Amino acid sequence: MLVVLVAAGIVAWSALRQHLSAVPYLDSIIAAVTRPSAPAWPLTGVPADAVADRPALAVKIENSVDARPQTGLDAADMVWEQVVEGGITRFVAVYHSDLPPEIGPVRSIRPMDPAIAAPLGGLLAFSGGVPTYVTAARDAGLQAIGQDSGAAGFYRTTTRAAPHNVYAVPQTLVDQADTAHRAAPGAQFDHSAAGEEPTAVAAGQPATSLELTLSGVSSPRWTWSAADGRWLRSEGSTPAIEADGRRIGASNVVVLRVDVVATEARDPAGNPVPETMLTGSGRALVASGGQTVEATWSKPETGDRVKLTGADGEPVTLAPGTTWIELVPNGGGAVATG
Repeated sequence: MLVVLVAAGIVAWSALRQHLSAVPYLDSIIAAVTRPSAPAWPLTGVPADAVADRPALAVKIENSVDARPQTGLDAADMVWEQVVEGGITRFVAVYHSDLPPEIGPVRSIRPMDPAIAAPLGGLLAFSGGVPTYVTAARDAGLQAIGQDSGAAGFYRTTTRAAPHNVYAVPQTLVDQADTAHRAAPGAQFDHSAAGEEPTAVAAGQPATSLELTLSGVSSPRWTWSAADGRWLRSEGSTPAIEADGRRIGASNVVVLRVDVVATEARDPAGNPVPETMLTGSGRALVASGGQTVEATWSKPETGDRVKLTGADGEPVTLAPGTTWIELVPNGGGAVATG
């Protein structure tokens, strides 16, 4: 009976192939459907022989003048830039595909950090912070690793003055993941498949620069470098570099227009601590491959990833590689392309 069924199946498949022989590129379609997908790093979309079985590590990195040049920023798969008190910005740098030897300076947690890191389901490392913010991170499903709580992996360098001298060893932080936070992260953005162009390249407009205003004292600029094949960052007119002199850049820059509200908390100078509202939806601009495309972002809940949708209603894809996400305030912020 089994032999009869198998033979009948073969005959049926042959008949179907003959019937569909007029379909253009049928063999290519079948091959694409049946071909096993190659592994890729979830946060960058870059092909990999194998994806490391480790969690994503999100770390608060300082960006004041005293903190520059930073260490390890260019190794991050993703970097989120947010406005904090006094108009300066800080970063949430996310590491997964690459764990550099050290990163820093590491600073304190802020109220918007749980919404940024929660979709990763991994670790959030920082140096100090308001207890309610730490609790919010844990409630969002993250494992909080704080320098002030005595966690391993943090140290103070003697080359800088406090509080700009806390650095960390990523591998040591990742090694502290508990059983509930050891899984690799899911994709946070959609990346173009092999042989396909990212949305900005396929449907966007040419651009050589992005000039952003996050506050009165923070105006990052991104310039497309065809030679490097990526966007290069500047702090105002000053090139942004790593401590070893390398230029900081990214394959993609995603600009999200967001509401920023003042909380009741104050810093030592009396400035209100702002909170970026990262649930809801808003306007977006996506830059890949020397081109930009307008989009809409949406994130219904804290634990949801940000979704980017084009004017055609289709998901926006990024170029495989690293991504910086710029959280530009709706009030007082500005975005210009050149």
